[in-house]
Amino acid sequence: MVREQYITTTPGTNLERPESQYVYSIGIYGWRKRCLYLFVLLLIIILIVNFALLIWILKVMWFSPIGMGYLYVESEGIRLEGESEFLYPLYAREVHSRKDSSLLLQSTHNVTLNARNSDGNVTGRLSVGPNMVEIHGQEFQINSMNLEGKPLFTVDENLVAIGTDKLRVTGPEGALCEHSVETPLVRAEDFDKELRLESPTRSLSMDAPRGIHIKTQTGNIEVLSNLDIKLHSSDGGKLTLDAQTVRLPQLPEGTSGESGSNQELYEVCVCPDGKLYLSVAGVDSTCKENSSVCQ
Repeated sequence: MVREQYITTTPGTNLERPESQYVYSIGIYGWRKRCLYLFVLLLIIILIVNFALLIWILKVMWFSPIGMGYLYVESEGIRLEGESEFLYPLYAREVHSRKDSSLLLQSTHNVTLNARNSDGNVTGRLSVGPNMVEIHGQEFQINSMNLEGKPLFTVDENLVAIGTDKLRVTGPEGALCEHSVETPLVRAEDFDKELRLESPTRSLSMDAPRGIHIKTQTGNIEVLSNLDIKLHSSDGGKLTLDAQTVRLPQLPEGTSGESGSNQELYEVCVCPDGKLYLSVAGVDSTCKENSSVCQ
């Protein structure tokens, strides 16, 4: 307690100053003073703890003036180094890797890429799963980077187009076509392998508006069928066999009821239905006499 006394005297006198009757107390005392000191101490402790936590967070998260840890903020966007895990959807206009490394997207279940319109509806989807790669969209197209964006492979609801100069089928069983195939050229790539057009359980039909050209450079051409082989020209054209030797080794031999002929010369005869048969050659034609095979 501070006690102050105020006495009015005349200068130069030695009068004894009387004791003042007024006492003024200045400051905080008692339990208020202890509560104030405790509150200030608590504030200092909280400030120190917050500062320590801030330093710890900055150290753990690797904050720096240019980013956070392996995440760097640049003028062109955000650059992320190392491996990162995204727990929620990632929205970005462009995602690309460094020039000296590849881009890897990895997931324990599947990786799905969605394209949305302005209304938020999914217009295209690419899903890579453990057993299948699924693509949902109106059209799937692969373009070439070296041929000025030339389409190499295009698929839509009505058409599958392959824009390369050569389609190579490397499977041991070849290519299986359930419906028709339209192509200007079919050939075997290697000279030591043969080209086979085969239909094990159905018929094989080849149609062309301007003709069919079958050519082999070194080997033979074989046409095999369990039933009939028909060569037909719809516009009334002709069938030309242009070769040095034309052989029909299994033509039936027409007879007129006589047998035991040892003659080696025959003539080729034609039945009214177009069937060919052999007849013993004579001075004149013997086809009519040996036409029993046509019956």
